[in-house]
Amino acid sequence: MWPSDLLQGALVTGWDWLIILLYFGLLLGLAWWVARRNQDTADDYFLAGRNLGWFLVGATIFASNIGSEHVVGLAGAGATSGVALAHYELHAWCLLVLGWVFVPFYARALVYTMPEFLGRRFSPTARWVLSVITLAAHVLTKFAVAIFAGGVVFATLLPDVALRVGGATFNSFWIGTVAVVLLTGLYTVLGGMRAVAYTDALQTFILLVGSGLLTVFGLAKLGGWHELRRVIDPDLFNLWKPIVPAGMEGSWAPVKETGRIAWYFNGNYPWPGMLLCAPIIGLWYWCTDQYIVQRALSAKNERTARRGSIFAAYLKLFPVFIFIIPGLIALALAKTGRVPGLGVIVDAQGHPIPQAAQAVFPLMVKDLLPAGVRGIVVAGLLAALMSSMAGAFNASSTLFTMDLYQKFRPHAPQHRLVWVGRAATAAMVVISLLWIPVIQGARGLYDYLQGVQGYLAPPIFTVFVFGIFNRRLNAKGCLAALIVGFVLGVFRLAVDTPVSLHLAGFADGYAPGSFLWIVNNLYFQYYSVFIFVVSVVVMFVVSYATAPPTPEQVAGLTYATVAAEDRVQSRSSWNRRDVIASGVVLLLILAAYLYFRG
Repeated sequence: MWPSDLLQGALVTGWDWLIILLYFGLLLGLAWWVARRNQDTADDYFLAGRNLGWFLVGATIFASNIGSEHVVGLAGAGATSGVALAHYELHAWCLLVLGWVFVPFYARALVYTMPEFLGRRFSPTARWVLSVITLAAHVLTKFAVAIFAGGVVFATLLPDVALRVGGATFNSFWIGTVAVVLLTGLYTVLGGMRAVAYTDALQTFILLVGSGLLTVFGLAKLGGWHELRRVIDPDLFNLWKPIVPAGMEGSWAPVKETGRIAWYFNGNYPWPGMLLCAPIIGLWYWCTDQYIVQRALSAKNERTARRGSIFAAYLKLFPVFIFIIPGLIALALAKTGRVPGLGVIVDAQGHPIPQAAQAVFPLMVKDLLPAGVRGIVVAGLLAALMSSMAGAFNASSTLFTMDLYQKFRPHAPQHRLVWVGRAATAAMVVISLLWIPVIQGARGLYDYLQGVQGYLAPPIFTVFVFGIFNRRLNAKGCLAALIVGFVLGVFRLAVDTPVSLHLAGFADGYAPGSFLWIVNNLYFQYYSVFIFVVSVVVMFVVSYATAPPTPEQVAGLTYATVAAEDRVQSRSSWNRRDVIASGVVLLLILAAYLYFRG
């Protein structure tokens, strides 16, 4: 079922359109103002001249992260699985790791990309391999997911719009995917990283206000927080005990649940997976992924990058309340019948339908909000979609240009590098559009995203984290870990894809009990941990079986080889206020875990 199939009738009124058009006018005006500044050098186009302040760094990190998977996927996951996925959102502590552990290395290295840093630590080949892996991850997650969600939101705005080209008819979903891509690409391609940063600051404000209003109106319609707790199963509010399959309480036995085999201890998102897998994905994403770290690389200096990361950690605490909680509110409204339009997300027994739940957030906008307010929230939806996509465009073009194209054209002039980055973005968008049917057949947008990241992240996390903490690890060990881990991840993706296409109506599935069926049904978090363990073992075994790197190769790139003067300089970049601010983030995360315990 396409999300657009759930949405009938006009959404926007004249007031809504006025607010939306004002938002787009302000956004494009800001982007145009930024684009007028000199963008002819790679440093300025890809990293905003390395001159962003801490507020812009934090805002653009948050806005780039809060994208389609949250607007469409996380709210839907809230309706189907409760607060279970808040584990991922409460990984704000990973941003503190970025600021305190990784930023000093990145700031001293003055690199453009994460593969470039890995190339300095290990070898140029490692840089090239990581660039290919990261680009694949961006196309399958950042681009494809953002484009898919853009279509969902556009289908909410104009569900009855259709366009006939030749013998083919394109519904509002496909029109929306193209429209969002073109509009976002316009200001990203022209303005580069500086345009992304400034527009993200605006979109962060719009996103928080718009999504916050949906939570407020939803609770008011339902009858308040106490009514939400009364209607919803207490287990859905329990971070420690997510949904338990009937008859499997406290059991480690393998069970078949919604298409996945998992060794459950406490539910649909078992705590062993959350404990072992979620931090791997979180630290990879926040500390080593080009998509996020490029914002820190754009900071004026180490102090600014660290403070921007701390600020982003505070902002990262909001999604639990502006996306997951609205999903629970929508489920409660559907169960009680207070908003009839939300009835399509549950079956006859009142159980949420995973694919239908993908439209929870836009359905609430359509059926819950009054005119005018609806326009503000729709602007927030579009802000999240566009900021996430803009960040992906800029990060991917940087990777392709600086790590791949420049390898073969080392003497290319600066303006040529900028042009190549723009062309690369367009090519990757086309590939992402072709991947949409796979996402359509996934169990849920957020589940799809976490699954793909779980398959591709472990080897990257391994080589970065162990690489800066252990100077004995060498280039051969790094390459072996990257290649073996990547092959295992691609194998799982290759196995999962036909099943997703089957669910979307494009292909056949596997015979129950066959080897590929077992691989496909192995819970994704456990498979991710398996890739991580294999990558670590391969990296250490190969490294210690071969010659160690020379002192010159690791100088300043591991904790044991940082020069004394660099340590002093790094220490002078923070003070007591930075430590206290970081401590408050940790206390807020702890408070959330204590509250959401059922």
